[in-house]
Amino acid sequence: MGQGLDRRNFLRGAAGVSAAGVLAGAGSGWFTAGAAGRRPSALSVQDWMSALADDTPLPRLTIPGTHDSGARIGGPWVACQNTAVDAQLAGGIRFLDVRCRAIDNVFAIHHGAFYQELMFGDVLNACRAFLRAHPSETVLMRVKQEYSEVGAEEFRRIFGIYLDDKGYRSLFRLEGDLPTLGGARGRVVLLADSDGLGGIRYADPSVFDIQDDYMAEPFGKYPKIEAQFRKAVTQPGKLFVNYVSTAALLPPRSNADRLNPQVKNLLEGSEGSSWTGLGIVPMDFPNEFGLAETLIRHNPAVRGARLTR
Repeated sequence: MGQGLDRRNFLRGAAGVSAAGVLAGAGSGWFTAGAAGRRPSALSVQDWMSALADDTPLPRLTIPGTHDSGARIGGPWVACQNTAVDAQLAGGIRFLDVRCRAIDNVFAIHHGAFYQELMFGDVLNACRAFLRAHPSETVLMRVKQEYSEVGAEEFRRIFGIYLDDKGYRSLFRLEGDLPTLGGARGRVVLLADSDGLGGIRYADPSVFDIQDDYMAEPFGKYPKIEAQFRKAVTQPGKLFVNYVSTAALLPPRSNADRLNPQVKNLLEGSEGSSWTGLGIVPMDFPNEFGLAETLIRHNPAVRGARLTR
């Protein structure tokens, strides 16, 4: 939503957008290149999941993501991204970390006290448009309360307004189990970081293994990132989440400038280049270093393909 756009006008417009067509092609069996053993010679980053078989379990994927996906406004100590959500999705990102302030029966996207001139409906509209155009893909979305302290019941009530009154229910996969990729295509898989929203409970230790030491400075953070990658490779089973981002000592961009090239070098090195099934990897400013494309190549059916935009 643009800076000058009145929030009420946006919400009225968003409520009228049809959810029809989101599921076109989802789980239909169209996307079986991986199952057939045929690796594409070229693959668009917008459709990279089309190379993977329907029966691929989500924990066996390597999924590039963004940390604090809507945080672009507020200065160097606040901004974690320099591209909007639609551009992130077009660049291969498939995990969004969405922070919602509950206010006046809507969710405003915040990073701490800083309103990001973005509403939850904007994020959902971007996901819906992308998945309608690219039904082979899925988006995993963590939804978390930020800069408000309403109870879980009130947060759930407002989320329900988006599902039913605003017509977004068909966009989401709200079951509590991890689907195969075929069962998730064309939809947003909810990773609920608040009680009672439905979907998969984010950070449930029976499902997730998460590294998110956001107060480790880059020199101390990098070994944790590397260790989590190695654990994902040697102890598969859970859905691993490995945050490359950190807020320690320096602004997020400065930390990303130090960490992201190291991670890229690790994953493109003689040992790391063979790793697959690394799970979700949320990052700050991934577009600056091509790290999303590096991670996409850590899915077996994508390995060796020329990625195009």
